[in-house]
Amino acid sequence: MFRQASRLLARTTTSRGSRAFSSDVPATPTQDSNFIDSWTKVVPNLDPPKTPSSFMTPRPATPTSIPSKLAVNFVLPYASELSGKEVDMVIVPATTGQMGVLPGHVPTIAELKPGILSVHEGNDVTKYFLSSGFALIHANSIADIIAVEAVPVDRLDPALVQKGLADFTQKLSSASTDLEKAEAQIGVDVHSAMNSAITG
Repeated sequence: MFRQASRLLARTTTSRGSRAFSSDVPATPTQDSNFIDSWTKVVPNLDPPKTPSSFMTPRPATPTSIPSKLAVNFVLPYASELSGKEVDMVIVPATTGQMGVLPGHVPTIAELKPGILSVHEGNDVTKYFLSSGFALIHANSIADIIAVEAVPVDRLDPALVQKGLADFTQKLSSASTDLEKAEAQIGVDVHSAMNSAITG
């Protein structure tokens, strides 16, 4: 049985060819000459359609040394808070815990939970409260932070946060359906995180 499996495996890998690692894929898009030749024979009057690789920009080179700054792009669905801002460090509220990102960080994708995003630039620290989102850390010391909703921490109203927390806690205790319980729990989690952000 194992002999047959190894033979089948050898046959499929040689017939398909080995799959290249993403770092082996060329940074510049390549054109499939067989497809273009076939297209021009069938439809000589039209340009061949563009494939997804035609729209790709060349991959940025991975730096040979660790840069001194981290470039941060922080975007919301309706605005761009930071665009290519060079900072010393960011701390993101990942679902696995607080994650500090310095220049030269390993490439990472992290899901964000309600919490504080801290942007450190020298002695200045700017804090935002995030509801959720994702952080994409690239090998070339660029961090893309995408949030569903965000607000500077100093613009949060402590009275409204306390009121919202009390309201959602009451809704959670009186919820009768799974949907009502889930919505109330999300409200409690977000308002608890906002309360923690305000109190420090």
